[in-house]
Amino acid sequence: MNASLSRRSVLRTGAAAAVVASGGLIASQAFSQQARKLTFAWNAAAFCLSPVVVAQERGYFERNGLQVDLINYTGSTDQLLESLATAKADAAVGMIHRWLKPLESGFDVKIVGSSHGGCVRLVGAKDAGATSLASLKGKIIGVSDIASPGKNFFSILLAKNGIDADRDVTWRQYPADLLDIAVKKGEIHAIADGDPNVYLIERRNQGTFVELASNLSGEYKDKVCCIVGARGELVRKDKATVASLVRAIAQASDYVAENPNESAKLFAKYSPKVPVEDLRALLGTLTHNHHPLGRKLRDEVEFYARDFRGVGVLKKTTDPVRFAEHVSFDPLA
Repeated sequence: MNASLSRRSVLRTGAAAAVVASGGLIASQAFSQQARKLTFAWNAAAFCLSPVVVAQERGYFERNGLQVDLINYTGSTDQLLESLATAKADAAVGMIHRWLKPLESGFDVKIVGSSHGGCVRLVGAKDAGATSLASLKGKIIGVSDIASPGKNFFSILLAKNGIDADRDVTWRQYPADLLDIAVKKGEIHAIADGDPNVYLIERRNQGTFVELASNLSGEYKDKVCCIVGARGELVRKDKATVASLVRAIAQASDYVAENPNESAKLFAKYSPKVPVEDLRALLGTLTHNHHPLGRKLRDEVEFYARDFRGVGVLKKTTDPVRFAEHVSFDPLA
């Protein structure tokens, strides 16, 4: 099979296969005699990870021969990848903007699949004059984590717009739910963070902010955000199980893209502070129909690695091509 797979490609298992409704992925319909047990780590507060809930509650894991134990993981990305490398969890989902730097350090974890694009935004305070990317020169940008996806990604975007993210702007860390308070105090002039936090901040302060960019802006509109990783030993010894996991997440992602309202209802119990209608609107801003696999995913890893090296997130000595080949694995090939 061609390693450059699309979501409409033929996905095979050792059992029978059938076409998913509405032209989605070809999905395994045969249940294994004994479902393979997997421990899967995710952040239950991240609405963009709705496919994980969908895969569990609508049976995509089970239909692919998996019995998945979900672990809500809220530690750092380094800790998450360490938990995979040391077999405390089998697989996990997270943001490519966070994963590449620690993967450069040598964790025995492989990027095997993906889920969607989007969910990180940069908004500026109108009263502070932060109304465009160019206007951010000399301004202070608030983030919830100094190594956050927002800082990593928007450092790249600023650089591509002629602004040095280290010299021309200042980054300042605050608790996520206090970022708007920092704006009101004049301590920061813009916010780079993920949804639903930015969405909730805008709702609390209607008319205060203007969206300057997102990780779907410009050339990034067709780029992935959240990726699936598996521990190296599992990849090497049980490729079929990893392939089943990748299929299940891809199929669930297609479901979210085609059924955002039902998906929002399923996820609502994990995010009680955000009404279903708001979750539905937020899911509509993401690209759950974009979840590259195989060669296409490897190419996107290389794309980001090149960008991150350019702004100093990755080492100048890191070869993006070799790095992408090393950290990516196609279980469907």
